[in-house]
Amino acid sequence: MDAQLKKGLLEVCVLAAIRKEESYGYKIISDIAPYIEISESTLYPILKRLEASGSVTTRTEAYNGRLRKYFRITEVGKAKIQEFVDTMYEFKKISDFITQGGGL
Repeated sequence: MDAQLKKGLLEVCVLAAIRKEESYGYKIISDIAPYIEISESTLYPILKRLEASGSVTTRTEAYNGRLRKYFRITEVGKAKIQEFVDTMYEFKKISDFITQGGGL
């Protein structure tokens, strides 16, 4: 898979993983792993970019004597998911055109 395409796809997967409820790094990886490969070294830069873009907010809480950072999706993040879904719909139409022989 193209690296840039995968990067964008992973960002949307991370947003989808926290769409219903806030979550933390390890759980996000666990939720995404059945669908696409992601590591901690990939996840945390994505989370930083999403935070910088206003797509997620964070809070820190103590858990078992350690601080755990929780991520919550924002309206900006939800809009990014919808934009992705709309784009994929367009790609599907193009893919159908291509696989069906160019409309012949």
